[in-house]
Amino acid sequence: MRIFDISQEVFGCVVFPGDPSPQKEIMLKISEGDICNLSSLHMCAHNGTHVDAPYHFLENGRRIDEVALEKFIGMAYVADHEGIVTAEDAGLILKKARSADERAAKKILIKGKSVISYEAAEVFEREGIELIGNESQTVGPEDSPKAVHLKLLGSEVVLLEGIRLSAVPEGVYFLNAAPINLGGADGAPCRAVLVEL
Repeated sequence: MRIFDISQEVFGCVVFPGDPSPQKEIMLKISEGDICNLSSLHMCAHNGTHVDAPYHFLENGRRIDEVALEKFIGMAYVADHEGIVTAEDAGLILKKARSADERAAKKILIKGKSVISYEAAEVFEREGIELIGNESQTVGPEDSPKAVHLKLLGSEVVLLEGIRLSAVPEGVYFLNAAPINLGGADGAPCRAVLVEL
């Protein structure tokens, strides 16, 4: 069994423009006579590798603790793609995923420098996808992410953003991208991993 860690290290992670960077404060140090080592963290829920809940863009959408864990865990398909994912590209990705493993076609991870177009989001929504992941800090275009987020989150498609797939060959894997249980939050960091079966 081979495990791929597809998460960014938090304190050195890429941050979406305008979001605060993660900060760590050392509260206690054994080396300074304290009883233990203790750190305090301050970060945005969307720093590094994270998942978006519908509430991120929808006032009445589900919060991260209200989204079923099955959405974040299960068979997934890693697809290579560079550039904007068009509707045609989305169809081809789903066709390849289904031919490899029908179960994996519900969770699509896009490897490469890419974002999803609104038209591709329509295809993924129509086909009943549960999760879309990509390497960018936003699944939609960075200069105008709202429409894609509304389309996907409005259909309760989970968004897994900021993953790292350079070491992962295209194909079928078991994904665990369970978020930290942040009650009432619009998203949460996660330690996303893929297991090669």
